[in-house]
Amino acid sequence: MRERILILLCCFSINAAAQHDGPAERKDTTSVTDSALYELKDNALDNLPVVSLDDNDFSDSGPQNVSSVLNAGRNPFFSAAAYSFSPLRFKIRGYDADLNETYLNGIPVTNLDNGFTPYNLWGGLNDVTRNRDLAIGLRPSTFAYGDIATTTSIDARAGKQRKQTSFSYAISNRTYNHRWMLTHGTGMSKKGWAFVFSASRRWAGEGYVPGTYYNGWSWFTGIDKRIDQRHLLSFVAFAAPTENGRQTASVLEMQELAGTHYYNPYWGYQDGKKRNASVGRTNQPVFILTHEFRVNDHTSLTTAAGFSFGKRSISGIDWYNAPDPRPDYYRYLPGYQTDPAIKELVTNELKNNEAARQINWQHLYDVNRDNVQTVYNANGITGNHITGHRALYILAKRVTDTKKFNFNTVLNTSTGSHIDLTSGLTVQAQKNHYYQEIADMLGGEFYVDLNQFAERAFPGNSLAAQNDIDRPNRLVKTGEQYGYDYDIDVVRTAVWAQLVLKYNRLDFFIAGEASQNVFWRKGNVRNGLFPANSYGNSNNNYFVNYAFKGGVTYKMNGRNYFFMNAAYSTRAPFFENAYIAPRTRNITQDNLISENIQAAEAGYTLNAPKIKIRLNGYYTSFRHGFNVLTFYHETYQNFVNYALSNIGKIHFGGEFGLEATIAKNVSINAAAAVGRYYYNSRQHAIVTLDNTAEILSDETVYSQNYRVAGTPQEAYSLGISYRSPKFWFISLTGNFFDQMWLDFNPIRRTDAAVENVDPKSDAWHSIIGQTRLSPAFTADFFGGYSYRINRTSRGKKPMFLVFNAGINNLLNNKHIISGGYEQLRFDFDTKDPNQFPPKYYYAFGLNYFTSVALRL
Repeated sequence: MRERILILLCCFSINAAAQHDGPAERKDTTSVTDSALYELKDNALDNLPVVSLDDNDFSDSGPQNVSSVLNAGRNPFFSAAAYSFSPLRFKIRGYDADLNETYLNGIPVTNLDNGFTPYNLWGGLNDVTRNRDLAIGLRPSTFAYGDIATTTSIDARAGKQRKQTSFSYAISNRTYNHRWMLTHGTGMSKKGWAFVFSASRRWAGEGYVPGTYYNGWSWFTGIDKRIDQRHLLSFVAFAAPTENGRQTASVLEMQELAGTHYYNPYWGYQDGKKRNASVGRTNQPVFILTHEFRVNDHTSLTTAAGFSFGKRSISGIDWYNAPDPRPDYYRYLPGYQTDPAIKELVTNELKNNEAARQINWQHLYDVNRDNVQTVYNANGITGNHITGHRALYILAKRVTDTKKFNFNTVLNTSTGSHIDLTSGLTVQAQKNHYYQEIADMLGGEFYVDLNQFAERAFPGNSLAAQNDIDRPNRLVKTGEQYGYDYDIDVVRTAVWAQLVLKYNRLDFFIAGEASQNVFWRKGNVRNGLFPANSYGNSNNNYFVNYAFKGGVTYKMNGRNYFFMNAAYSTRAPFFENAYIAPRTRNITQDNLISENIQAAEAGYTLNAPKIKIRLNGYYTSFRHGFNVLTFYHETYQNFVNYALSNIGKIHFGGEFGLEATIAKNVSINAAAAVGRYYYNSRQHAIVTLDNTAEILSDETVYSQNYRVAGTPQEAYSLGISYRSPKFWFISLTGNFFDQMWLDFNPIRRTDAAVENVDPKSDAWHSIIGQTRLSPAFTADFFGGYSYRINRTSRGKKPMFLVFNAGINNLLNNKHIISGGYEQLRFDFDTKDPNQFPPKYYYAFGLNYFTSVALRL
């Protein structure tokens, strides 16, 4: 039945093109994966340090020299942001993930190509990555100049781990269902040795979203050797090889037909079992050597070098001159049909037959096995004619093979009790090798390495269609590369210094950084469309950048602190926003310049025995940003590149956090984030056709005053906790989210999109209006119990059995939109935005995570 419908629909459709990198992949940045977010939530209490108050903090009449506020102090707002707000993809101050910086054992681990922190590299290693130093916003730190969102230092050295053996097991209904972790740490021996080992596994046959699965392993080993009282040498090695079946956003029409907001078009039945076409795989081991040198009682020098390598990949179906195999392709949906009979037929089939809503794997195999063709002059050999089952559909992997080197050295010194000086040098180099390879032939014997869009654009030019003109008509099979093949190299060098002056009532600091970024592309194949500038090294792109920040803190007493900080910095554009079409050529956007960032913050901190308050206000301006969007254009039947420049944004708002004891063993926690994040410039778009680099238009995108999407701009939390003196606790928290906006399509905010449309009409507003998502409310429960087991053997330390349980979204609300985007396609003929409706993600309904750990 389904095959007849597809054939019928194909009669009304042109052959569809493969959208190899749809908007879902481009917007999935994430700064962190869902699994990493939930791991952060599950361990929020362990990850948040606690302020250690001295006797002077308990009296307003302490000495005149008031102690400085601690960055590592327990922050009730950050606790809520890390735990309660994360299911709605909350971002601190609305900042993108590339404005957070992370160090591990002294080296920066953020990616140079996009600025994101690869949390998945140490996923599942919670036991050995708990020791963290956190600087929020523009505050000074002792280990780095820092970024404007958060700067985190993870100390996973063996000597810093607990002396213990721990085994834990957890069950969940989230991204994975089961997890075990085993960790053993020796502590520092009398001979100056410390060892730690940790391993874990996380897995799920199917996660919360249908068709998803998870299979992850992790291992970690660390060795410390204290050479003498001044020198400590540390080495760690770890990796987290992971494979997971992915999900994607979907249109409401398919969700309604499926009867669930968690419809996932990435999977289909094969031999009665679910098979996911989009599988993410990661395996990138990391090695870090750290040397700590205590020069004297007032000066220390920490130097670290790290190296990581390995691959990450995402699979997907690719096809050549064949109908689109995606079950949610818009031409297959009822809303696209104009014949009422066909519309009813399609509706009933999709609504009542689950297999019709998913990938038809058997059909793909049948097409390949039935397709017998002859390839002339195969592999570029004249007269080499090969006949066989030519695959029209394949399962491909988009691979990124990364090699990254990091060197960092930091000097901390103090002069008397008033002056702290910190300085550092960082050298980073990263090479990414991007290519595509065949993961599964799906029943075919070979695939031909051709560009079908070039064939369509240049029917009389046989070389134009070759992805590699030096190997024309190349036949490829499973495990072999095809399509694009190129490298990027990024090198960053930075020096920085920070001066902190501490006096009786005032603290001052000033810090500065100078850096140089250089990146270039190297093509490994000569593309038939661009033979002159696709192969070999491109020109180097150099950027010299600088950053300054400073601030003052007024210490009213040992409890009350007022602070004000400001910063100005420039930042080089990332590689992925500089090159317009790096898969085929060495062309960058015109007039590449560094982004300018201005930021200021001020606030009040109260640290008292029974109450802690954090109140902050902030303002941030971004200017001269860049972005590149690529999408399939129906009219041109080809990919089109939108090179965006002059991107400006404003972020301002306030943050509030409260933690207070209201009765014996009873405390309340409250947090609020109220911000406004919007674009404040008209962006400039150069639109080019991918196959020719022809400039189709030079446009203004009327993006001014549109809201920045991807995060709630208002988030509130209120919770109550009880901690029993008998070592158990429970907490109940309510959360409210508002001012959530859908990511907008810049193509619809141009003159061409509303040409000949009445500005006073509903059609006009439906094209240019930005979708505001509905407010959302969630309730969460968290509880735990620690039981001490005394061992009767003499000299044996007691064991502890620790139980923890967390339940999120207690009301099981499955209608909370956690994110989404407008599709990049737009029908300029009909001017109907519903032709390509938005796609949405939904937050999980009731979900839980419970664990038990044995520690001895």
